[in-house]
Amino acid sequence: MKYCSISEAAAKFNIPESTLRYYEKQGLLPLIERDEAGRRLFSEDQMALLQTVICLKNTHMSIKSIKQYLGWILEGDATIESRLEMMRNHKQAVLNEIAVMTESLQGIEEKIKRYTKHIGEERS
Repeated sequence: MKYCSISEAAAKFNIPESTLRYYEKQGLLPLIERDEAGRRLFSEDQMALLQTVICLKNTHMSIKSIKQYLGWILEGDATIESRLEMMRNHKQAVLNEIAVMTESLQGIEEKIKRYTKHIGEERS
C-alpha cells in the first residue's frame, strides 16, 4: 500500500500541515497510522477520507457534525441511512448559503456600478 507523508498530503490538498495536525487532534482523521519515528502516514483510504473532510469543512459543516459523520462511517453499513440524511440536510444548507451569497453579490455589484458611475461623472 502506498502512503503519503503529512507534507505530501498537505501539498496535494493545498492546506497547511498544521491544519492536518489540528484535524487529527479534533478526531477528524481517525486511524492515522504512524511510522517507527512517529510521523503520520496517510494511506490511500486516509487521503480519500481527508478529501471528504476538506469538502465538508469548505462547505461550513461543523467539526462536531463531521466527527459524527466519520463515526458513522467507522460503524459501517448500518449507518448508511443516517449518513444519507446528513448529506441531504447539508446539501440543502449549502444551497441556502449559496442563495444568500448570490443575493449579497448582487448588492455588491450594484454598489460597484454606482461608484463607477459616480467616478465617471466626476471626471467629465
